[in-house]
Amino acid sequence: MNNQSLEDVLASVGNPVKLLRNSQIGPYAFPVVRPEFSNWRDEQRAWKETCALLDQSHHMTDLYVEGPDALKLLSDLGVNSFKNFRVNQAKQFTACNHNGHVIGDVILFYLDTNKFNLVGRPPACNWVQYHVEKGRYNATAVRDERSADNRGHRRTFRYQVQGPHALRVMEKVTGKPAPDIRFFNMDTMTIAGHSVRALRHGMVGQPGWELFGPWEDAEEVRSAILEGGRDFGIRQVGSRAYPTTCLESGWIPSPLPAIYTGEEMKEYRKWLKATSYEAKASLGGSFYSDNIADYYLTPYDLGYGPFVKFDHEFVGRQALEKIDQSRRKKVTLVWNKDDVKAAWGTQFDEGDTAKYIDLPLANYSTLPFDKVLKDGKTVGVSTYTGYTYNERVMLSLGVVDCQYSEVGTGVAIVWGEENGGSPKPTVERHRQTTIRATVASVPYAETARVAYRPQ
Repeated sequence: MNNQSLEDVLASVGNPVKLLRNSQIGPYAFPVVRPEFSNWRDEQRAWKETCALLDQSHHMTDLYVEGPDALKLLSDLGVNSFKNFRVNQAKQFTACNHNGHVIGDVILFYLDTNKFNLVGRPPACNWVQYHVEKGRYNATAVRDERSADNRGHRRTFRYQVQGPHALRVMEKVTGKPAPDIRFFNMDTMTIAGHSVRALRHGMVGQPGWELFGPWEDAEEVRSAILEGGRDFGIRQVGSRAYPTTCLESGWIPSPLPAIYTGEEMKEYRKWLKATSYEAKASLGGSFYSDNIADYYLTPYDLGYGPFVKFDHEFVGRQALEKIDQSRRKKVTLVWNKDDVKAAWGTQFDEGDTAKYIDLPLANYSTLPFDKVLKDGKTVGVSTYTGYTYNERVMLSLGVVDCQYSEVGTGVAIVWGEENGGSPKPTVERHRQTTIRATVASVPYAETARVAYRPQ
């Protein structure tokens, strides 16, 4: 098995959908970090009301790419423009297959001359590493795996300090005015005597920074931030609350990597191991098709249209130039609270219940795809679901046909899987249920919350 490739596994199974539907892996893992430091409700409140310290050190893959051709490599693979990309900047790097469907996205840090760091879920990092190893570029790649996949410490710690008091916290921690850094630009801070890189960031509309530095400095930096934030209500955020930030910010973290079809991708599938993310990820939810390509998403579907720049040649450019950008749109879906209560209530009934809705994050597979209906017709998919105590609602992020994307449109979500559920360990025997939902803006804006919250 260790010598097998993804292509070998697909040949033995016959259909990528069957492979992913029957995967025994559950939702994306957030290892090492405690589930809760206090309770997930107050931890969610912290990034909205006071200040939150989020530990990102363990759940993401880091790929360090270096060399004279490193920038050209990234430009050849990314839909983004690199014309004005400079040292001490970052961007959301998005890579597509030859047909313009998303393989994955990560945050790309321009660390130094000819030196870059890609940080995120594995698919985009895998795609970049593959092209480095093909040898067409004068570049090298060094991989630092997620804590779930390695036996040693990471190269780099990575924290976020976010919330309305983040500025005051960082001024207390550094003993000087916080540097005036433009959004997605970087500078250096000194914390507890250690030099720390700081990316100007924002999460769910709140100010903040992403801080990173050598692993051996992690605990001293963390302790200094917590001590400096004590008077400002800082809270550490555990691994239960952390992934729900996406619901409020509107970022879909779990597109299915568009690599399972096409002759152009065959050599890549041979390069990917049978133990790779792409081979092990689980597909779940009520949206079902035997054609894996029906699960693929374009940059436009994911709201990445502004990133796509045709000022350079890149994999997928010709296809993206022809794709109808206005066919589908990313939205927030606000679940009807009475329907959610009713689904929850079945847990106390005899017989098959509705699929369990976990809180605060309800995803039970790595790649969640639920049907979105309008008048009984499938008009989109819901791809990431959870509860936010800040808004007191269940939300999911979805992609729907544009004619149904207007804020306030009523739709329905089919929750649960066909035929009582798949053999994934996270799926109990259950029956599907339909939950009404209302289309809201993304990110989930206050006007949408007030005017269109289901009653």
